[in-house]
Order: sequence, then structure tokens, then C-alpha cells
Amino acid sequence: MTAIVSWNIQCGKGCDGVVDLERIAGVVKAMGEADVICMQEVARNDPEIAAGADQAAELEALFPAYQLLFGPGLDRPPRQFGNLLLSRVPVLQLFLHLLPQPAEGGIKHMQRQAIEAVLETRGGPLRVVTTHLEYYSAHHRGVQVERLRALQDEVAANEARPPKAAASPYDPTPRPASLVLCGDLNLLPGDAEYEGLFRPPFIDAWRRARPDEPHPPTTCVFDLPQWPMGGHCRDYFALTPDLASRVASFKVDLETDASDHQPLRLELHDE
Repeated sequence: MTAIVSWNIQCGKGCDGVVDLERIAGVVKAMGEADVICMQEVARNDPEIAAGADQAAELEALFPAYQLLFGPGLDRPPRQFGNLLLSRVPVLQLFLHLLPQPAEGGIKHMQRQAIEAVLETRGGPLRVVTTHLEYYSAHHRGVQVERLRALQDEVAANEARPPKAAASPYDPTPRPASLVLCGDLNLLPGDAEYEGLFRPPFIDAWRRARPDEPHPPTTCVFDLPQWPMGGHCRDYFALTPDLASRVASFKVDLETDASDHQPLRLELHDE
């Protein structure tokens, strides 16, 4: 079994207003052993967040058996803010993708990023991408979805027509089309951007795992002051068809208030 957790940790800030990464780590570990842990909203050296702590280094210390990969969207040295991926299986390749940030005046928006890791799992090489799409602009989310789809098309095309192998740095390294895409996508089920993402080849893992159940709330379960609209779904796992057939379980922790989002856990059969 390959287990993957995805969680927007809000820089470790719980619904009680306390920043506590040890609490975050405890919740993740209580969900069961995970091969890959993806987190969104992780800050490094930002004086306005967690007293300027290097949260990536703190999380690395809390998960010593894992290799840490960090992808900043905002990168203003030494201040960074972005996504994090922890892997306890070998990392074969790493790609850091900046997502489109089209000009749009009159609203807040920021540079967004996606981490892509090629991992050597028990079921073979697997790509995991984690990202956090723009909250304030449907237009941004739409073009960011299209960039993610274009990246997938490019990888699939290269797998179908592999380049000529040669000595380093042209030596061949797996980068399969098989993909798990996860994160805080800021899409509501039924949104135009949701429909734009979840069309071939992407399949919504929740709808595959639990086709008779509506999407569970993944944010605003507890933090009603910040989210007056009430609990709703913004966080997802998207899968390529070969992986959709391997879904073993999909769970959302609806008990923790350690962030304004809830952690998601996906398990895949290895064959």
C-alpha cells in the first residue's frame, strides 16, 4: 500500500490561534504511517508568520525518516512561502513549477507554485504533485489548472516518445505519466474550474473511492469566523486512470482543528 497525506496547515496556526507544528505532526502521524506527506502554506523566515521561524526545517526535524522537498511560490530571500513534500520513499527526480499569475488589477493575488516529485514506490515509479491554487481569482485558478493539465500532457507525450538515452546529464530517469495531484485547489465541486480540471485524464479520487457520497468539507469545519460560508470542500486528490483503479481508501480527518483545513489521506494498492 502507498499512503499519501495532503493538508493545508495554515502555517501551523490552529483554530485556537496558536501556531504549533508539533500538533500538526501529531495529527498526521495519528492518521497512520504515510509514504508521502504534502503540505501547503509553509513559511520560512517570515517575521510576520510564526515569529520568523523556518517551518520547513522544523517539519524536517519532526519527520526525521523523510526527505524534505520545499517549493516556494513567494521567494524573497530569506523569506519564503509555499508548498512542502516529505517522502520516506526514494526521490528519483524533482521539478519545481511556477504557475501562471496573469495581470488582474483590483484584487489580491500572489505567485503560486507546484512541486513535482518522481518517487520510487513499491508499486513502481510514481509522480506526486502538490500545489495551492489562487484563492481570490477564478481567472487565475482557471489558467493554473490549464498549466497543470499542459504539464501532464507533456509528461505523457515524453513517456510515449522517450528521448534518446546518453551519458549524464542525458541519462534516462523515470518520469511516468502516472500522477497523483493533490492540494488546496480552491475549487468547489461543480465550479467551472473544477470541471476544467476533472476531465480526462484526471479523475477525482473521492468520487472514485466513494461515488455515492458528496465531497466532505475540507475547510471551515471549525473556523467559522474566517469562513462564514460554513464547511465546504476545497482540497482534492486528482488521479490518472491507471491509479484511479488502485484506490484502496480515502479518508478526511473531520475531528482536528489544528488548521482551518482538514487533512486528507489517500491509500493506493501497489498493484
